[in-house]
Amino acid sequence: MTLRLTSAPVSGVKKRKSAAPRPRASPFAGHARRKPTSSATSLKSVDFGQDDPLPDVGGSHYISETSPVQNVLQAIQYIRDGMFEDLPARAGMNSTRIAELLNLRRSLPPLASVAHVHTLLEAPTQVEREIVELVKTGQIRRLIIPGRGNDAAGLGDCLVLAEDWEKLVQESPALEELVKQKFLDILKRMGTSSAISQGVFTTDEYRALLRAGFIVSSSSFTQGSLSVASLPNLPTMAASSASRGGSNRSPSNPERSVQSDAQARAATLFLSLPNTGSYLRLLGSGRAHLLALLKRSASGEAPVGLLKDRWDGAVETEKSFHLAKRARGEFAGVLPGKTKKWKDLNGMHFRWVLEEALGAGLVEMFETGSVGPGIRCP
Repeated sequence: MTLRLTSAPVSGVKKRKSAAPRPRASPFAGHARRKPTSSATSLKSVDFGQDDPLPDVGGSHYISETSPVQNVLQAIQYIRDGMFEDLPARAGMNSTRIAELLNLRRSLPPLASVAHVHTLLEAPTQVEREIVELVKTGQIRRLIIPGRGNDAAGLGDCLVLAEDWEKLVQESPALEELVKQKFLDILKRMGTSSAISQGVFTTDEYRALLRAGFIVSSSSFTQGSLSVASLPNLPTMAASSASRGGSNRSPSNPERSVQSDAQARAATLFLSLPNTGSYLRLLGSGRAHLLALLKRSASGEAPVGLLKDRWDGAVETEKSFHLAKRARGEFAGVLPGKTKKWKDLNGMHFRWVLEEALGAGLVEMFETGSVGPGIRCP
């Protein structure tokens, strides 16, 4: 059968082409247009009140109410063990830096400032009475460091557990066994005194203890006046030698007078602990850094939570949103090793340095009634 092509239209259903919808006019078409920069400048003129002082509803007892201590012995142990944070899993430091940090932590003496103890317990009379009793019974020793300030803001009034002191002496590789036993016996017979005469040691023993850091010469940190009365708890031997030197002086020979005082002072030693200077420098740096962070606020006040975030820095954490960002390859924060807290302060705990600053009177804490405790410079 032959196929025939025709031009006849194919029967079927035809669809009508719908007309294109007309675009609607924008309801903002009649408004006058503005430059994009005008909105930014208008936002700058708005005052959001971020630098306004925080509301103050009274003093705060947050530290004493949340501290897990009940007496002076527990407070000293808490201060000794809570100075630093644990090393994070992602520290951002190489093995050399980690070893250096851990060695420095291990070398610091187990000191606790008296001001810090008062902050934790908030019972001044009871705390001082308990400290005196513990010192008399030989459970703790009070270490006075001349030249560092003996008031609350100073760094020269510290407490040490007697067992920690004895442990440091026994583990010191710079001392011979006979020197260790003699030094510990003298410590037990000294009582509450923090000064000792050089005459009780031989020259070799004196040099060994000096190199080990368990004694320091008074001439190494005292300057200016050579008055023997300025030395705290001066032993009877040194005081009597100074008085004898003073009785033999003649008004016509002032050089001999100064020389006698200098000799009496040089014959006096003070108790110390190894690396006490490093400890005090680190503590002073932590206090200064905390005050610098607080002064970033124009009002000089900040909630504790905000101040802690500034102390920690913009570091990544193990929280869910940081883990999700890290899994997507997004920026989740800097590594801890890049912050000042870990580079310069070796991971010092925020609460620990805050308690130190409160005890020294450098900052004060108050209740805001809305955002928790606040911190400000007095």
